[in-house]
Amino acid sequence: MSIWRWSDMMEPIPENARISLGEGDTPLIRSSSIGPAAGLKNLYFKLEHGNASGSYKDRFAFTAISHMVANGWKKCIATSSGNTGAALAAYCAAAGIECRIAIVDGAPLGKLKQMMAYGAKIARIRKFGTDPTATTQVLEKLERLGQRPDSAMQVSAFVYSPAGMSGVQTISFELAEQSPQPIYHLFCPAGGGGLCVAAARGFRQLVERGRISRSPAIECVQPEGNDTIAGPLRAGAKRAQDIDCTTKVSGLQVASVVDGHLAIEECRPTGGTGHLVTDEFVWEVQKRLAREEGVFTEPAGAVALAGALQAAKNGDVNKSAMIVCMVTGSGFKDDVAVDRINCDTDCPTLDADAIDEW
Repeated sequence: MSIWRWSDMMEPIPENARISLGEGDTPLIRSSSIGPAAGLKNLYFKLEHGNASGSYKDRFAFTAISHMVANGWKKCIATSSGNTGAALAAYCAAAGIECRIAIVDGAPLGKLKQMMAYGAKIARIRKFGTDPTATTQVLEKLERLGQRPDSAMQVSAFVYSPAGMSGVQTISFELAEQSPQPIYHLFCPAGGGGLCVAAARGFRQLVERGRISRSPAIECVQPEGNDTIAGPLRAGAKRAQDIDCTTKVSGLQVASVVDGHLAIEECRPTGGTGHLVTDEFVWEVQKRLAREEGVFTEPAGAVALAGALQAAKNGDVNKSAMIVCMVTGSGFKDDVAVDRINCDTDCPTLDADAIDEW
Protein backbone atom coordinates (compact mmCIF):
# COMPACT_ATOMS: atom_id res chain seq x y z
CA MET A 1 0.00 0.00 0.00
CA SER A 2 1.20 3.50 -0.77
CA ILE A 3 1.89 5.89 2.08
CA TRP A 4 -0.05 8.46 0.04
CA ARG A 5 -3.29 6.73 1.09
CA TRP A 6 -3.20 9.20 3.98
CA SER A 7 -2.79 12.24 1.74
CA ASP A 8 -5.97 13.79 3.15
CA MET A 9 -4.34 13.84 6.60
CA MET A 10 -1.06 15.46 5.47
CA GLU A 11 0.00 18.70 3.84
CA PRO A 12 -1.88 18.87 0.49
CA ILE A 13 0.38 17.92 -2.43
CA PRO A 14 -0.79 17.39 -6.04
CA GLU A 15 -0.55 13.81 -7.28
CA ASN A 16 1.85 14.73 -10.08
CA ALA A 17 4.37 16.10 -7.54
CA ARG A 18 4.40 13.14 -5.17
CA ILE A 19 7.75 11.39 -4.71
CA SER A 20 8.02 7.94 -3.20
CA LEU A 21 10.81 5.43 -2.57
CA GLY A 22 8.56 2.85 -0.95
CA GLU A 23 8.67 4.42 2.51
CA GLY A 24 6.27 3.49 5.28
CA ASP A 25 4.39 0.33 6.27
CA THR A 26 7.33 -0.71 8.44
CA PRO A 27 6.89 -3.76 10.70
CA LEU A 28 5.49 -3.76 14.21
CA ILE A 29 6.92 -6.79 15.99
CA ARG A 30 6.45 -8.24 19.45
CA SER A 31 9.46 -8.52 21.74
CA SER A 32 10.43 -12.16 22.14
CA SER A 33 13.06 -11.77 24.85
CA ILE A 34 13.66 -8.35 26.36
CA GLY A 35 10.00 -7.65 27.13
CA PRO A 36 9.32 -10.97 28.89
CA ALA A 37 12.57 -10.64 30.87
CA ALA A 38 11.40 -7.22 32.15
CA GLY A 39 7.89 -8.48 32.91
CA LEU A 40 6.43 -6.48 30.00
CA LYS A 41 3.78 -8.74 28.52
CA ASN A 42 2.98 -6.63 25.47
CA LEU A 43 6.17 -4.88 24.41
CA TYR A 44 6.44 -4.14 20.69
CA PHE A 45 9.00 -2.51 18.40
CA LYS A 46 8.16 -0.29 15.42
CA LEU A 47 11.04 -1.02 13.03
CA GLU A 48 11.61 2.23 11.19
CA HIS A 49 15.04 1.20 9.91
CA GLY A 50 13.10 -0.64 7.20
CA ASN A 51 12.52 2.64 5.32
CA ALA A 52 14.32 3.35 2.04
CA SER A 53 17.31 5.25 3.46
CA GLY A 54 17.31 3.33 6.75
CA SER A 55 15.45 5.59 9.18
CA TYR A 56 12.08 7.13 10.02
CA LYS A 57 13.31 10.41 8.52
CA ASP A 58 12.14 9.16 5.12
CA ARG A 59 8.63 10.03 6.33
CA PHE A 60 9.80 13.62 6.57
CA ALA A 61 11.71 13.60 3.30
CA PHE A 62 9.00 12.13 1.07
CA THR A 63 6.64 14.94 2.05
CA ALA A 64 9.22 17.72 2.19
CA ILE A 65 10.69 17.00 -1.23
CA SER A 66 7.28 16.40 -2.82
CA HIS A 67 6.31 19.83 -1.48
CA MET A 68 9.41 21.29 -3.15
CA VAL A 69 8.52 19.62 -6.46
CA ALA A 70 5.01 21.04 -6.26
CA ASN A 71 6.42 24.54 -5.80
CA GLY A 72 9.16 24.25 -8.41
CA TRP A 73 12.02 24.70 -5.92
CA LYS A 74 15.31 23.25 -7.20
CA LYS A 75 17.71 23.69 -4.27
CA CYS A 76 17.31 22.01 -0.88
CA ILE A 77 19.18 23.71 1.98
CA ALA A 78 19.28 21.40 4.99
CA THR A 79 20.81 20.56 8.34
CA SER A 80 21.36 17.12 9.76
CA SER A 81 23.06 14.98 12.37
CA GLY A 82 22.85 12.13 9.88
CA ASN A 83 19.51 10.49 9.18
CA THR A 84 17.65 13.58 7.97
CA GLY A 85 20.48 14.35 5.59
CA ALA A 86 20.56 10.83 4.20
CA ALA A 87 16.79 10.85 3.69
CA LEU A 88 16.73 14.28 2.03
CA ALA A 89 19.69 13.40 -0.17
CA ALA A 90 17.92 10.24 -1.37
CA TYR A 91 14.64 11.95 -2.19
CA CYS A 92 16.40 14.93 -3.77
CA ALA A 93 18.24 12.49 -6.03
CA ALA A 94 14.92 10.93 -7.03
CA ALA A 95 13.40 14.36 -7.70
CA GLY A 96 16.38 15.91 -9.50
CA ILE A 97 16.86 18.56 -6.79
CA GLU A 98 20.24 19.91 -5.66
CA CYS A 99 20.90 19.10 -1.99
CA ARG A 100 23.28 20.97 0.34
CA ILE A 101 23.52 19.90 3.98
CA ALA A 102 25.20 21.49 7.02
CA ILE A 103 26.25 18.60 9.25
CA VAL A 104 26.28 18.44 13.04
CA ASP A 105 29.80 18.31 14.46
CA GLY A 106 30.61 14.69 15.30
CA ALA A 107 28.07 12.98 13.02
CA PRO A 108 29.06 9.37 12.19
CA LEU A 109 31.10 8.93 9.04
CA GLY A 110 28.76 6.20 7.76
CA LYS A 111 25.89 8.66 7.54
CA LEU A 112 28.05 11.23 5.75
CA LYS A 113 29.12 8.62 3.19
CA GLN A 114 25.50 7.76 2.57
CA MET A 115 24.61 11.40 1.89
CA MET A 116 27.54 11.81 -0.50
CA ALA A 117 26.62 8.57 -2.28
CA TYR A 118 23.25 10.14 -3.13
CA GLY A 119 25.07 13.18 -4.55
CA ALA A 120 24.54 15.68 -1.73
CA LYS A 121 27.07 18.43 -1.06
CA ILE A 122 27.86 18.42 2.65
CA ALA A 123 30.05 20.16 5.23
CA ARG A 124 30.60 19.64 8.94
CA ILE A 125 30.09 22.80 10.99
CA ARG A 126 32.16 23.25 14.14
CA LYS A 127 30.13 23.18 17.40
CA PHE A 128 26.88 22.78 15.46
CA GLY A 129 24.55 20.57 17.49
CA THR A 130 26.50 20.75 20.73
CA ASP A 131 26.67 24.49 21.41
CA PRO A 132 23.29 26.30 21.45
CA THR A 133 24.72 29.63 20.25
CA ALA A 134 26.52 28.05 17.29
CA THR A 135 23.46 25.96 16.49
CA THR A 136 21.17 28.99 16.43
CA GLN A 137 23.63 30.91 14.25
CA VAL A 138 23.82 28.09 11.70
CA LEU A 139 20.04 27.77 11.51
CA GLU A 140 19.60 31.52 11.02
CA LYS A 141 22.13 31.57 8.17
CA LEU A 142 20.59 28.57 6.45
CA GLU A 143 17.11 30.02 6.84
CA ARG A 144 18.22 33.08 4.88
CA LEU A 145 19.66 30.86 2.13
CA GLY A 146 16.42 28.91 2.01
CA GLN A 147 14.43 32.07 1.34
CA ARG A 148 15.89 32.50 -2.16
CA PRO A 149 13.28 32.07 -4.92
CA ASP A 150 14.63 28.72 -6.15
CA SER A 151 15.36 27.25 -2.71
CA ALA A 152 13.79 25.88 0.47
CA MET A 153 15.31 25.08 3.83
CA GLN A 154 14.38 21.63 5.09
CA VAL A 155 14.95 20.81 8.77
CA SER A 156 13.08 17.90 10.35
CA ALA A 157 11.23 20.11 12.82
CA PHE A 158 7.73 21.59 12.84
CA VAL A 159 9.05 25.09 13.60
CA TYR A 160 11.01 25.06 10.32
CA SER A 161 9.35 22.57 7.96
CA PRO A 162 5.74 21.85 8.96
CA ALA A 163 4.84 20.50 5.51
CA GLY A 164 7.54 17.86 5.64
CA MET A 165 6.82 16.98 9.26
CA SER A 166 3.19 16.27 8.43
CA GLY A 167 4.49 13.11 6.78
CA VAL A 168 5.97 11.86 10.05
CA GLN A 169 2.45 11.69 11.46
CA THR A 170 1.93 8.62 9.28
CA ILE A 171 3.70 6.64 12.02
CA SER A 172 0.61 7.07 14.18
CA PHE A 173 -1.73 6.13 11.34
CA GLU A 174 0.20 2.92 10.70
CA LEU A 175 0.40 1.97 14.35
CA ALA A 176 -3.35 2.34 14.69
CA GLU A 177 -3.77 -0.09 11.78
CA GLN A 178 -1.15 -2.58 12.93
CA SER A 179 -1.62 -2.78 16.67
CA PRO A 180 -3.47 -5.89 17.90
CA GLN A 181 -4.89 -3.88 20.82
CA PRO A 182 -5.02 -0.22 21.94
CA ILE A 183 -1.56 1.22 22.58
CA TYR A 184 -1.16 2.69 26.06
CA HIS A 185 2.40 3.99 25.80
CA LEU A 186 4.45 5.00 22.74
CA PHE A 187 8.09 5.62 23.65
CA CYS A 188 9.91 8.00 21.26
CA PRO A 189 13.53 9.16 21.24
CA ALA A 190 13.94 12.93 21.12
CA GLY A 191 16.64 15.24 19.88
CA GLY A 192 14.73 18.30 18.72
CA GLY A 193 11.41 16.71 19.68
CA GLY A 194 9.76 16.53 16.25
CA LEU A 195 8.98 12.81 16.41
CA CYS A 196 7.13 13.26 19.72
CA VAL A 197 5.11 16.13 18.26
CA ALA A 198 4.28 14.20 15.09
CA ALA A 199 3.20 11.08 16.98
CA ALA A 200 0.96 13.08 19.33
CA ARG A 201 -0.62 15.07 16.50
CA GLY A 202 -1.13 11.99 14.38
CA PHE A 203 -3.01 10.16 17.11
CA ARG A 204 -5.01 13.28 17.87
CA GLN A 205 -6.14 13.38 14.25
CA LEU A 206 -7.30 9.78 14.53
CA VAL A 207 -9.24 10.52 17.71
CA GLU A 208 -10.86 13.59 16.15
CA ARG A 209 -11.95 11.52 13.13
CA GLY A 210 -13.37 8.81 15.36
CA ARG A 211 -10.95 6.13 14.20
CA ILE A 212 -9.63 5.42 17.71
CA SER A 213 -11.11 6.26 21.11
CA ARG A 214 -7.98 7.59 22.80
CA SER A 215 -4.38 8.48 22.12
CA PRO A 216 -1.51 6.55 23.66
CA ALA A 217 0.64 8.37 26.17
CA ILE A 218 3.52 9.80 24.10
CA GLU A 219 6.65 9.22 26.19
CA CYS A 220 9.65 11.45 25.41
CA VAL A 221 13.03 9.78 25.99
CA GLN A 222 16.34 11.64 25.85
CA PRO A 223 19.94 10.94 26.84
CA GLU A 224 20.85 12.70 30.07
CA GLY A 225 23.40 14.77 28.14
CA ASN A 226 20.69 16.29 25.92
CA ASP A 227 17.97 17.16 28.43
CA THR A 228 16.14 19.85 26.49
CA ILE A 229 12.65 18.34 26.80
CA ALA A 230 12.38 15.20 28.95
CA GLY A 231 13.42 16.77 32.26
CA PRO A 232 11.20 19.85 31.91
CA LEU A 233 8.27 17.67 30.77
CA ARG A 234 8.62 15.38 33.77
CA ALA A 235 9.03 18.32 36.15
CA GLY A 236 5.80 19.96 34.98
CA ALA A 237 7.46 22.86 33.19
CA LYS A 238 5.68 24.52 30.28
CA ARG A 239 8.77 25.15 28.18
CA ALA A 240 11.84 23.27 27.03
CA GLN A 241 15.38 24.50 27.68
CA ASP A 242 18.64 25.11 25.82
CA ILE A 243 21.57 23.07 27.14
CA ASP A 244 25.23 22.36 26.51
CA CYS A 245 24.96 18.96 24.88
CA THR A 246 27.28 16.24 26.21
CA THR A 247 25.66 13.02 24.99
CA LYS A 248 27.57 10.84 22.53
CA VAL A 249 24.37 9.35 21.08
CA SER A 250 24.52 10.57 17.49
CA GLY A 251 21.28 11.89 16.06
CA LEU A 252 20.09 13.14 19.44
CA GLN A 253 22.68 15.88 19.86
CA VAL A 254 20.43 18.93 19.65
CA ALA A 255 21.50 21.62 22.09
CA SER A 256 18.75 24.12 21.23
CA VAL A 257 15.02 23.84 21.86
CA VAL A 258 13.83 23.45 18.22
CA ASP A 259 10.46 21.64 18.65
CA GLY A 260 10.93 21.28 22.40
CA HIS A 261 8.17 23.67 23.46
CA LEU A 262 5.76 21.97 21.07
CA ALA A 263 6.77 18.54 22.35
CA ILE A 264 5.87 19.47 25.92
CA GLU A 265 2.63 21.07 24.73
CA GLU A 266 1.65 17.96 22.73
CA CYS A 267 2.90 15.12 24.95
CA ARG A 268 1.50 16.24 28.28
CA PRO A 269 -2.22 16.07 27.32
CA THR A 270 -1.69 12.46 26.17
CA GLY A 271 -0.56 11.49 29.66
CA GLY A 272 3.04 11.06 28.57
CA THR A 273 6.07 12.29 30.45
CA GLY A 274 9.84 12.60 30.06
CA HIS A 275 12.48 9.95 30.63
CA LEU A 276 16.24 10.47 30.85
CA VAL A 277 18.69 7.62 30.22
CA THR A 278 22.47 7.41 30.38
CA ASP A 279 24.59 6.88 27.28
CA GLU A 280 25.97 3.71 28.88
CA PHE A 281 22.48 2.25 29.30
CA VAL A 282 21.71 3.08 25.66
CA TRP A 283 24.84 1.18 24.53
CA GLU A 284 23.73 -1.79 26.64
CA VAL A 285 20.20 -1.80 25.25
CA GLN A 286 21.47 -1.42 21.67
CA LYS A 287 23.58 -4.56 22.16
CA ARG A 288 20.67 -6.44 23.72
CA LEU A 289 18.40 -5.55 20.80
CA ALA A 290 20.92 -7.08 18.39
CA ARG A 291 21.76 -10.19 20.40
CA GLU A 292 18.42 -10.97 22.01
CA GLU A 293 15.91 -9.71 19.44
CA GLY A 294 17.80 -9.71 16.14
CA VAL A 295 17.12 -5.99 15.76
CA PHE A 296 20.18 -4.14 14.42
CA THR A 297 19.83 -0.46 15.24
CA GLU A 298 22.02 2.56 15.81
CA PRO A 299 22.25 3.93 19.39
CA ALA A 300 19.47 6.52 18.86
CA GLY A 301 17.19 3.66 17.82
CA ALA A 302 17.71 1.99 21.21
CA VAL A 303 16.87 5.08 23.27
CA ALA A 304 13.10 4.52 23.32
CA LEU A 305 13.51 0.96 24.63
CA ALA A 306 16.00 2.18 27.23
CA GLY A 307 13.34 4.62 28.43
CA ALA A 308 10.65 1.93 28.49
CA LEU A 309 12.81 -0.49 30.49
CA GLN A 310 13.67 2.25 32.97
CA ALA A 311 10.02 3.24 33.26
CA ALA A 312 9.04 -0.38 33.90
CA LYS A 313 11.71 -0.72 36.59
CA ASN A 314 10.52 2.48 38.27
CA GLY A 315 6.86 1.46 38.16
CA ASP A 316 5.90 4.23 35.72
CA VAL A 317 3.97 1.89 33.38
CA ASN A 318 1.50 -0.94 33.77
CA LYS A 319 3.50 -4.02 32.77
CA SER A 320 0.45 -5.62 31.17
CA ALA A 321 -0.25 -2.61 28.95
CA MET A 322 0.47 -2.45 25.23
CA ILE A 323 3.79 -0.60 24.92
CA VAL A 324 5.47 0.35 21.63
CA CYS A 325 9.05 1.54 21.28
CA MET A 326 10.25 3.37 18.18
CA VAL A 327 13.37 1.82 16.62
CA THR A 328 14.29 4.76 14.46
CA GLY A 329 17.44 3.96 12.46
CA SER A 330 19.67 1.20 11.13
CA GLY A 331 22.81 -0.08 12.84
CA PHE A 332 24.66 0.15 9.55
CA LYS A 333 24.76 3.94 9.94
CA ASP A 334 27.22 4.04 12.88
CA ASP A 335 30.40 1.94 12.58
CA VAL A 336 31.80 3.14 15.90
CA ALA A 337 28.70 1.94 17.72
CA VAL A 338 28.92 -1.45 16.00
CA ASP A 339 32.57 -1.75 17.04
CA ARG A 340 31.46 -1.08 20.62
CA ILE A 341 28.96 -3.94 20.43
CA ASN A 342 31.59 -6.29 19.01
CA CYS A 343 34.40 -5.44 21.41
CA ASP A 344 34.04 -8.85 23.09
CA THR A 345 34.30 -10.90 19.90
CA ASP A 346 36.20 -11.15 16.65
CA CYS A 347 36.37 -13.12 13.41
CA PRO A 348 39.29 -15.61 13.42
CA THR A 349 40.77 -17.12 10.28
CA LEU A 350 40.87 -20.92 10.48
CA ASP A 351 42.22 -23.77 8.43
CA ALA A 352 39.58 -26.13 7.04
CA ASP A 353 40.63 -28.96 9.37
CA ALA A 354 40.02 -26.73 12.41
CA ILE A 355 36.28 -26.29 11.68
CA ASP A 356 35.28 -29.36 13.70
CA GLU A 357 36.76 -27.79 16.85
CA TRP A 358 35.43 -24.25 16.18
